[in-house]
Amino acid sequence: MKRNKKERQQFLKETISGNPFITDEDLADQFQVSVQTIRLDRLELSIPELRERIKHVAQQQLDEVKALSIEDVIGEIIDLQLDESAISILDIKKEHVFSRHNIARGHHLFAQANSLAVAIINDEMALTDKSSLRFTRQVKVGERVVAKANVIEHQKERTIVEVRSFVEKELVFEGIFTMFRTNKAIKKGRSR
Repeated sequence: MKRNKKERQQFLKETISGNPFITDEDLADQFQVSVQTIRLDRLELSIPELRERIKHVAQQQLDEVKALSIEDVIGEIIDLQLDESAISILDIKKEHVFSRHNIARGHHLFAQANSLAVAIINDEMALTDKSSLRFTRQVKVGERVVAKANVIEHQKERTIVEVRSFVEKELVFEGIFTMFRTNKAIKKGRSR
């Protein structure tokens, strides 16, 4: 059932508020209108495009990061719960791939996952002690990699972080990172 413009715009505001990472294409499908109509509605409602919404949410999250600076994060952090979970996105561009095959260099996927494992640590200093990695498929230019990190264990001065990276819903990388930390708050009763 198609809605009139006023109703559609109200539902559009609510939908984007609930999921700031929804694309214009997904909104167009959901509301059974053209992508251009969604863009015009967003313009009238002063709702920024997806990239700007992601940057806004990411900036709020990055204010909480303690162990590294914004320049050191590979990809864009879009969700961060210190010592619990984090999500980042990395759009694979020409500079990330081998020129001959347009396949992403593995060190970019590792760097995204590793910087996310550092960012999740609620400490002024966090360093990678060791990691175990597995690449499950090639990533190509133009694809978006979504990395999801979860703290799975705290041990004395170490925190174990699992990072799984996806293109669409397909797993492309997974790693277990053992992170060294100095924060004594973890040792005093917050261990899992």
